Amino acid sequence: MTGPRDHGGGIDAARAHYGGARQEWIDLSTGINPHPYPVADLPADAWTALPDAGAMEQLLSAARSFWSVPETAAIMAAPGASAIIAQIPFLRGAGRVSIPSPTYNEHAASFRIAGWTVLEAMQEAEASVVVHPNNPDGAFHTSPDADLVVIDESFCDVAPDRSLITEATRPGRIILKSFGKFWGLAGMRLGFAIGDPDLIGTLKDRLGPWAVAGPALATGAAALNDGEWAEATRLHLTAEAARLDDLMIQAGARVVGGTSLFRLYDTDDAARWQDALARNHIWSRIFPYSKTWLRLGLPPADGWERLTQAVSSAQATARR
Repeated sequence: MTGPRDHGGGIDAARAHYGGARQEWIDLSTGINPHPYPVADLPADAWTALPDAGAMEQLLSAARSFWSVPETAAIMAAPGASAIIAQIPFLRGAGRVSIPSPTYNEHAASFRIAGWTVLEAMQEAEASVVVHPNNPDGAFHTSPDADLVVIDESFCDVAPDRSLITEATRPGRIILKSFGKFWGLAGMRLGFAIGDPDLIGTLKDRLGPWAVAGPALATGAAALNDGEWAEATRLHLTAEAARLDDLMIQAGARVVGGTSLFRLYDTDDAARWQDALARNHIWSRIFPYSKTWLRLGLPPADGWERLTQAVSSAQATARR
């Protein structure tokens, strides 16, 4: 068993400390698109019937097309990428795994649970994990060499030209895709694993039948077939990320990196910034390994004025 893991979210805990109703809060602690894909009305049997094999095939076909998955690579869907991450370490006997840090911490936690020794730098090991682009700094990677290689592309849909999807044809490779980030539907719980057919087959067997809910199958297929929405969304996110950078730079922060779904800033005191924003019911992300890094997601369309006022307030507290 492991202790609490450091993640974004946690509005309930923030409310317990700072007050306010949940609907009063703006959660910028995650990298979830605040402009989600519009969910259409679903037929009743999407909710009442066991998930249909034909609906799964439609979803996977749409995913293959959207991500240009090579024909020789296998693909599977799961109830969120985290469900796959929890199973991957059991695909091989425990050894050493290289997971360059800082990065998304669920990978290391899952490997440790399975008995692996985690090396927090890029070095020779039996397995290797890279988050591409990385969370929280947005850095891109080249594919490492190991018997088992995991390339987590949960945030790569904002930069499809940087995808390492061609690596999916190599033995021992698994590429992860998350549906919740770019499409903004994290609550739907949908993720994908793409790669070595033997490994993908074992993962699929471990999750069992009906792993993905009917509403997720239908909504996921519709979204992955909507290339026009995806392209327009990339342009919109890029513009909003630049707007956020301008706001924070004017307040004295320095851009460290990020993606168009989240931005990472170096500040004078990240905890002070988080506190000042939280007093305005805006939740941000800070990190146990840095006293100065502050990560912000994009606000909803009606949240920019509040964020601008909160940033001004945070900047004023630094001058006192």
